[in-house]
Amino acid sequence: MNTSIIGYPRIGGLRELKFASEKYFRGEIDQAELEKVAKQIRLYDLDLQKKSGLDFIPSNDFSYYDGVLDTAFLLNAVPERYTSLGLSPLDTFFAAARGYQGEKGDVKALAMKKWFNTNYHYIVPEIDDAADIKLAGTKPFDLFNEALENGVKTKPVIVGAYTFLKLARYIGKKTAADFVDAAAAAYSEILKKFADLGAEWVQFDEPSLVMDMTAEDKKLFVSLYEKILSAKGSVKVLAQTYFGDVRDVYTELTSLAFDGIGLDFVEGKKSLELVRANGFPKDKILFAGLVNGKNIWKCSYEKVLANLEILKANAGEIVINTSCSLQHVPVTLANESKLPENVKKHFAFAEEKLAEIAELKKITSADAPEKTEEYLANKALHSEVRSGANDEVRAKVAKLTDKDFTRLPAFAEREKVQKERFKLPLFPTTTIGSFPQTADVKGARKDLRTGNITNDEYETFMKKKIAECVALQEEIGLDVLVHGEFERNDMVEYFGECLDGYIFTEKAWVQSYGTRCVKPPVVWGDISRAKPMTVKWSVYAQSLTSKPMKGMLTGPVTILNWSFPREDISLKESALQIALAIREEVLDLEANGISIIQVDEAALREKLPLRRADWREDYLDWAIPAFRYVHSGVRPETQIHTHMCYSEFADIIKDIDNMDADVITFEASRSDLTILDVLKENNFRTEVGPGVYDIHSPRVPSKEEIKAAVAKMLDRIPAEKLWVNPDCGLKTRGTKETVPSLTNLVNAAKEARNENS
Repeated sequence: MNTSIIGYPRIGGLRELKFASEKYFRGEIDQAELEKVAKQIRLYDLDLQKKSGLDFIPSNDFSYYDGVLDTAFLLNAVPERYTSLGLSPLDTFFAAARGYQGEKGDVKALAMKKWFNTNYHYIVPEIDDAADIKLAGTKPFDLFNEALENGVKTKPVIVGAYTFLKLARYIGKKTAADFVDAAAAAYSEILKKFADLGAEWVQFDEPSLVMDMTAEDKKLFVSLYEKILSAKGSVKVLAQTYFGDVRDVYTELTSLAFDGIGLDFVEGKKSLELVRANGFPKDKILFAGLVNGKNIWKCSYEKVLANLEILKANAGEIVINTSCSLQHVPVTLANESKLPENVKKHFAFAEEKLAEIAELKKITSADAPEKTEEYLANKALHSEVRSGANDEVRAKVAKLTDKDFTRLPAFAEREKVQKERFKLPLFPTTTIGSFPQTADVKGARKDLRTGNITNDEYETFMKKKIAECVALQEEIGLDVLVHGEFERNDMVEYFGECLDGYIFTEKAWVQSYGTRCVKPPVVWGDISRAKPMTVKWSVYAQSLTSKPMKGMLTGPVTILNWSFPREDISLKESALQIALAIREEVLDLEANGISIIQVDEAALREKLPLRRADWREDYLDWAIPAFRYVHSGVRPETQIHTHMCYSEFADIIKDIDNMDADVITFEASRSDLTILDVLKENNFRTEVGPGVYDIHSPRVPSKEEIKAAVAKMLDRIPAEKLWVNPDCGLKTRGTKETVPSLTNLVNAAKEARNENS
């Protein structure tokens, strides 16, 4: 069988692209140097895939920031406010991704949302009624030629026409249907250009096909590809889906003139059933997503071979493929020097998945696959019983009852008690938690790890940073303060390091968005809390001020969703184990005088099944209770906050209200506060702080801009329920942006307070 992958990580094994890009943003290197680093990454990855024996090697899976934004620029779908700045093409691209504030203008970035059910964030295309969709860029062709010059005829990868139009935000009266002809013409021209360049295959990524589809959606998809495929000429076209199954459109998809169709047999609950029940056209190649592209555990060759036997009985030619792009896993295990061999042997990052695919090709080519050395070694590995079981934790989870997930008294009574206790002004101001992680902070953590400073020296330094942060917030005039989270490398990794049952990598970075990379911890065994994790820092910070100090925690669902989870127990079981530990921390904070506790669930929606029919049983029926259990034991006067960001919330807004927090802050600024209408329509009970400015952009919002956002909020949210805050933590920002932004925020809130008192 031939082999393929959908895409490969683009950040470099040691985050070379991140560091080069950030140097470029700071003006420390020029565009030529940035492009040099990018090319080095691409050619290294190309050579690696070539040497692995991969038959279908992708190109154009590289991006300086985001592939969806690349597609918007390729199709001329770029708002005029960016193109009119008069910047270079690359800087125009970065202005759309990050915003721009300088001598040529002041524009916000495009909206950013989660990429389906992952922790990757894509930039949302914006299409207005005057948009002229057409082929306008050369990047896919340039990268195809680059690979060709280096001896590889690649399979170019482009976001498909249907997914692009479905993900776009429409400004005006026109909808996706109004752009079918223009989009089809542009994609047809893409295929013609690739034919002229000698490409054999082009991959159109269509993950939107795994979502719930209406009759109108199916009509849009079919009308697009009837036009596109009629002009494909000599190029073979692969429709690549991932993150689920195509149950709503299987018949239409397999009836169209695609030469290959990629289906996900890892997350696609019904993919195998669809092929078995309906067959698969013998004139098309099935790119079978059998190797998990989202998790880091080695795949079971036994399961792969079992699925292949079913597929062989129902399809013709089959290509062994990953379930999705490998950008969702770390690049390589080669940089992991501290993981014990008995642990490391269970893992496969992107580079190791290439080796797995090569082994599967060898195994499936053998006369007796189950007797090959590779198959037997893999089966033995999966038969091992790993350490990490905790019977006490499992027993506690098993004993939980409905009463354990209910906080008393009810919200309305608690709200009155808390208003009286805190006596906060109208439109109380706060931040989401973290403050800028400056070089000295990162240096201190590194010095502690390497033994250059003692733990006492480290704690003295951290207390100094906390005291400076508290003083700064007092000076700015914020109403509810935070300690800054300087001791935390990451909002999930930090807690993982404090919990039993987790293991950690050194350099297993995964791109979250743009230059932001995260290093997810790995759930190895049962989870429990060995000791308090945050109490001493919060108590120290509270001792420095008479204002309320928020204790800052990450919630159980987010900790799980931003970790690499186990595959031997359910996500529900893991989430409730983590909830036990976080509940202990919440109660310890309360017992030590912390009266406001924020339990962030930034990733609540991340593992929400993509199909509505699966929401309750497969996710919400345990995710919401897991959060409720964390805070169900606190006193009425203790105020519980939570935070969520960069997702669609409209369709689960009642479930979010049912989390029974006292205050919730949302990312809202990059989506133009569209969540406000949803809150109003659903009579949202919880007090709320929709973010008034975007912290992922370096631009500083003016006082007037923030006041306008507050005014917009007041049209939909009762004044007594409204908080004023940024849309996310300030960890990734610099002090030079943070201080003026927060100053403008506080001044805007004070003026709004005076005008509405």
